[in-house]
Amino acid sequence: MSARLEVADIFRRHGEAYRQVHDGHLGRVERRVMSAIELCRTAELGGHVEGCRSCGTIRVAYNSCRNRHCPKCQGKACRDWLAARQGELLPVPYFHVVFTLPADVAAIAFQNKAAVYAILFKAAAEALRTIAAEPRHLGAEIGLIAVLHSWGQNLHYHPHIHCIVPGGGISLDGRRWVACRPGFFLPVRVLSRLFRRLFLEKLRAGFDAGILTFFGDRAGLAEPAAFTRLVAKVRRLDWVVYAKPPFGGPEQVLTYLGRYTHRVAIANSRLISMDGDRVAFRWRDYRHGGKTKVMTLDAHEFIRRFLLHTLPDGFHRIRHYGFLANGHRAARLDLCRRLLASPQKEDIEPEAESAPPTAARLAATHRCPCCGEPMITLAIWRCGQAPPSPFWNDTS
Repeated sequence: MSARLEVADIFRRHGEAYRQVHDGHLGRVERRVMSAIELCRTAELGGHVEGCRSCGTIRVAYNSCRNRHCPKCQGKACRDWLAARQGELLPVPYFHVVFTLPADVAAIAFQNKAAVYAILFKAAAEALRTIAAEPRHLGAEIGLIAVLHSWGQNLHYHPHIHCIVPGGGISLDGRRWVACRPGFFLPVRVLSRLFRRLFLEKLRAGFDAGILTFFGDRAGLAEPAAFTRLVAKVRRLDWVVYAKPPFGGPEQVLTYLGRYTHRVAIANSRLISMDGDRVAFRWRDYRHGGKTKVMTLDAHEFIRRFLLHTLPDGFHRIRHYGFLANGHRAARLDLCRRLLASPQKEDIEPEAESAPPTAARLAATHRCPCCGEPMITLAIWRCGQAPPSPFWNDTS
């Protein structure tokens, strides 16, 4: 076990017992996630041996599982994604808008993840773009990056969308940049009501098309009358949509995005201890001013909560809309820069401390920890093969 407690340690110690107890309820995705995290950066996945010609240091590096739910595998994925986004940032303030679902709707989402998550993305993006296009609000085409999260700090199921939005957009005639008011993007109460209507319309359409399934304590919702009653109930609620204070510009956005785009249900850094069958971790209680507290759970309950947040195969949890949509992003961003009279993207560089690692900085990880000279690859072994024995006992 590593010096710092990891989710992988909890899965390795308690995962097999959890699988046996919950054998009839674990799906293929959950089983694959557990296996990937347990095997990540172990000899079972293969690896390579590096050596230093100067001082003779030998180092074994194991392969990563690359599963998107693995806390250890998101660092490189995040750096690569941020590097691709670096040239797309505009010299304007950026806003952070969050769309959440009521508990009764979240319960439907859990039983229909792919369908309801897609509805959540569409309703949030459509609400933002529709209100922004109205002349009395902004009167512009906006762009946004939307990221799905399904957890709260205590690992309970809480699906919501984080939207990162430039503070302005292209006028509807395409001739000028329309900036939002300083410190204010769009009215959240108006966004909330439109988001609620759009979401429920799309949810109703999904029910009528037969793409929603219900089981367990929600099985009764398969009856049209029961589903209609639930829709009427949640339509009377205030759906929580809120905007966080804007950050200043490109220098802050990359760092901020990195905290959201590739986050998993819980980072290894939040884990405190595993004592027998009890797991303790830090969490922030936002109902009490964001105070940091410690929660201790039975290991099986910790695993259960972690697995609540697995995503369906092939589901994209980061999506782009408006002038940031994938199909025409480059052309629309070029238009934005011309309208803003800003330098082209190659001339815009975030501050050094927030920029993604360059190739040179990443190459430093392949230098000898003892003398700093470059390490060379001495041997490689594949998944399922035994590590090369001459180097096995020489690792440091």
